[in-house]
This record gives sequence, C-alpha cells and structure tokens, in this order.
Amino acid sequence: MSDRSPLPPVRLASEPELARDALATPLLSHAARLARWAEGGTRADADGLPAEDQLSAAAGVLGLSGDDAAARTNQAWRIAVDTGLVEATDEEAGTVAAGAGLGLLTGGSPHDVLAVWLTALESVLADAGGPGGEAEFLDGVLANLYLLTVGEGGPGGGLVPLPVLAASVLVPDDMGEPTDDMLRQVSEAMMRLDEQFRLLEPVGLVAYRPVDEEVMADTEEEPPTPADEADVARYGMVRLTPLGLYGLRARLLKAGHAAPVVGDFADKGADALLDGTAAFPPAAAHAETEQWLARREPVVAARELLAAARGTDPGAPLRRLRCQQALSLVGAEAEPALREVLDDAELGGLARVWLTERGLDDVPAPSQKMIFWLTIDTVAAQLAAEGDSEELHALVKGLAEQHSGFFAAAWRVHHPQTADVLEAMGRLHPDKKIAKEARKAAFKTRSAHGG
Repeated sequence: MSDRSPLPPVRLASEPELARDALATPLLSHAARLARWAEGGTRADADGLPAEDQLSAAAGVLGLSGDDAAARTNQAWRIAVDTGLVEATDEEAGTVAAGAGLGLLTGGSPHDVLAVWLTALESVLADAGGPGGEAEFLDGVLANLYLLTVGEGGPGGGLVPLPVLAASVLVPDDMGEPTDDMLRQVSEAMMRLDEQFRLLEPVGLVAYRPVDEEVMADTEEEPPTPADEADVARYGMVRLTPLGLYGLRARLLKAGHAAPVVGDFADKGADALLDGTAAFPPAAAHAETEQWLARREPVVAARELLAAARGTDPGAPLRRLRCQQALSLVGAEAEPALREVLDDAELGGLARVWLTERGLDDVPAPSQKMIFWLTIDTVAAQLAAEGDSEELHALVKGLAEQHSGFFAAAWRVHHPQTADVLEAMGRLHPDKKIAKEARKAAFKTRSAHGG
C-alpha cells in the first residue's frame, strides 16, 4: 500500500487481551515450550536447528508425530531462535539454551509479550512472502485485508473470500468486465494465497478456511474460477484476528502510514477531536466521540466542543457539523452550555436545533439571517465531508423547492463559503433553470465581496 492517506481508525483489543492471544498461538506457544525444554542446554546443528538426535525429543515435547512433525518442530525452533527465546551458549560446540526472550514471555508486561510476537510475525511473513515481488504482493494483500476489515461498510470481523482479496490487488479499479487473462491471474494468486495463509494462521495473524481440496485438484491445467456466490466459500475464506489487526497496524505504522486507533483523541482537546475526526467515516467518528465524551462532564464537554467549532477558516463548517454530531450524544445536562451561545452568529443555529430536538422550553425562534447562514454552513460541511454525494443532491434539491426565492436571499449571506456553496448548488441541481439561478447568485456574491 503506497498511498499515505489516513486509514479508518481501528478498534483494538486491550494489550492484556492481545498478549493472552499471542501466548496462545500455536507457533509461539510451541516455540516457548521448546525454549523451556532447552533451558538446561541442548545441541543444534550448523543451521541452528535441533541436532538430529535431539529432533525426535523436541517433537515429543510438542506432542507432534507423523510426516510433518520434523518440519513443524523445526519451524517452532526457528521462531524460538528468531525471537530470542533460545540463544547460542557455545557456537563452537553448537550448544544452545533458553534466552532472554523467554523471560519476557513468562515475566514481562503485555507490551513485552507483544513485542516478542511481532518479531515472530515478521519471521513468518518473511518465510511466507519469499523473495522479491512475492513479498510485495503479500504485503499488498494484507494491507487490503486490513482496509476491508476496518473500513466503513466492510466485513468487520467477518470472513473475506480469497477471490475478492486477490482481485482487490490485481484488478484495476477502472476495469469493467475482467478479461480471461485477468481471471487466470486472480485464480493463480488465490492458489498462492492459500499456501501463504496456511503458514500465517499458526502465528495468529488470520483465521483461515482453506481452499477446498476438490478445487485444488487439476489446477495446473485450468485455474479455478468461482461460479457463483454460494461457490465462493470453497475457494478459501480469511479474516484478520484481533491480534492480526494489532500486528498489521504495527507494520503499517512502521512503513509510514497513518493508522489511527479509536480512542486516540480521548485525552486531547475538542479542537483536536473535531479536526481529527473530520476525515473519519461516520461510524468511526461516532465511536471516537463517545470515548472522548466518556471522560468529561456533559456541560464541560459541550462548552469545549462549541468553542472549538467557531471559525471562518475553510475547515470550520465541517468542524461545526462534527460538533453538532458530537452534541447529539450529550444528554440534557448540557443545556446551559447551549443556551450560552444562542446569540452567537456561528453557533446560535445549531444550539436552537439541539434544544428543540430535546423538547426544551423557551427556545427563541431563529432570524431569517441565521436560518440562511446555517443553511450555507450545512451545505459547505456536507461538501467537505462527502463531496457530490446522493445525500447532498437531495439536500440541494430540497432547499430550492422548499424556499421560493432562496437564491435571491442566499447570495447576501455573510459566510466565507457562500459563493462556493451556490456554485456547487448550480452544479448539482437537476433543473437547468434553478441551476442557472444558483450560478447567477454565486456571481453576485463574488462581485459584492470583491471575490
């Protein structure tokens, strides 16, 4: 993922929960068991793996048997070495013993445990990715899986079909119907991903439902393609675990991506909250705001939010929209803070809306001037938040229909973005006559204010 734009914020489990998950992963728990077995000292071969006469005993410690016992034991041993759970004591003699990493697992903090797990994850990813472009492809797949998991409307903790994941990396966004060659590439990528996810599951990064064995048969002649949605599950399903979300976020941060966590703004000021959540999807902004509000008394929180919402800069309308959304989560105890700004030119409108929605008495009617200012501010905020969305189209159409002479009055509104809003309404309104009125009103605004 080369784009450096901020990712949607992720909800992470607590470090103690994640550390427990890490200790329970098959690969790290096997590595720790081997390290404890090696505490008294044991021998390794030239490659650092258990000596031939030690291998059977090591497999027995793990309770492994069968054809893959040696391979799985060696993999666990390599993780033990890579994470410092096992260290060389005499390189000439080839003896090894438990290392400092074992103490971190058994007596360290949750953060220490997770640091060991992250090292194990990097080791497994290096094996799964292999050389060159294959590692880059896997990184891209995992970044997309992260985005699908945390994105608005994504699967959350649900399973993602392997064909969807492979296509998300390979198929260009502007491609209509995929070509036969592109379908072949996706199918071949699915087979590679099947092998890679089988390697990544034991370290706890993903939960994986492998490709059906029948699908795997005879793929050399004709790579498989799912026939319909009901068939998709046979082609592999994967999801990130809570531990996997933590691990991939750590890797994305290390690579220079902005990867926020829900709760990042909980101890910051209202200005940071409103600016920081401006680019968040609605559900993420809601979750972040709930955490921020939980640390403050309602009336104090409302005063902070209202103070931060003021301004005439380009980002101010969206701040006020986020402020209004945040205040919708505050109880009636905040009433005094809202009444304090009833005469404020920038905040009086949204204060009246808040008080009216709660059925509170003695809410003064807004002036026409305030109504029009709030309307321009609301459209400007929607433009900043969503661009030319369907909701904005509906809002623009409704405004012109409900208020005869809207543009005759709107061009006079002293709002920094009046002209921009009117131009947008002229662009968005489906009726050519009304659109022309909006553009004329925008021109009059610019002429009147020298812009």
